[in-house]
Amino acid sequence: MNTRPEQLAAFDRLLTIMDELREQCPWDKKQTMQTLRHLTIEETYELGDAILDNDLEEVKKELGDILLHIVFYAKIGSETQDFDIADVANGICEKLINRHPHIYGDVKVENEEQVKQNWENIKLKEGKKSVLEGVPKGLPSLVKANRIQDKVSGVGFDWEHPEQVFEKLKEELGELQEEIEANNTDQMESEFGDVLFSMVNYARFLKINPENALERTNKKFIKRFQYLEQKAKEAGKAMSDMTLAEMDVYWEEAKQL
Repeated sequence: MNTRPEQLAAFDRLLTIMDELREQCPWDKKQTMQTLRHLTIEETYELGDAILDNDLEEVKKELGDILLHIVFYAKIGSETQDFDIADVANGICEKLINRHPHIYGDVKVENEEQVKQNWENIKLKEGKKSVLEGVPKGLPSLVKANRIQDKVSGVGFDWEHPEQVFEKLKEELGELQEEIEANNTDQMESEFGDVLFSMVNYARFLKINPENALERTNKKFIKRFQYLEQKAKEAGKAMSDMTLAEMDVYWEEAKQL
């Protein structure tokens, strides 16, 4: 692995290249924080895919792309004299020191949960009006539900045992079934949301990341369905002309791969 001086030299090289691109490249010169925003989101999802695939070479590449974006935003900030990369780095350093008094102060903690509780309480002392202020509005709903529950848990608003959450989930499923039987579309949607929210909560108690779990299933389904498509093609059949029983033969084969 690289030494600390080599790491610092590599970062300095990136900063220099960013300066040069911003001055000389027509595309880079035109970019703003607004034009980069959607690209940054895409890069973050690509990093997530690489992590789920456990493709460390791809993780390294995607981290580089995200690092470039961080440097790019900081460069734009320096041009308006609002902030630069040193301000960004120092800002996160100060935040980490302040929010880890068990490392940089005299606070004692016994476990991870106490660390999380201290973290949320410190943020409230910093002026946050709500522990939920840090949940981005634009997060996908599944991720947002997980973050909401994680944050309120940090201040003690939580169930004590997984069994309690499971009972709540069964209760929500019962309420959903009642609305289905009543054919109340609006309430069906509301109750379905409650079921999903409870499922996310149960996953948290089981130490499962619901986003990762669902994406694993997505990938598994895609792989099996594409196997089914390929086998149908090899058999000279259009899937629309196949029976479910015929499809199921290939599906069961795919499950064995």
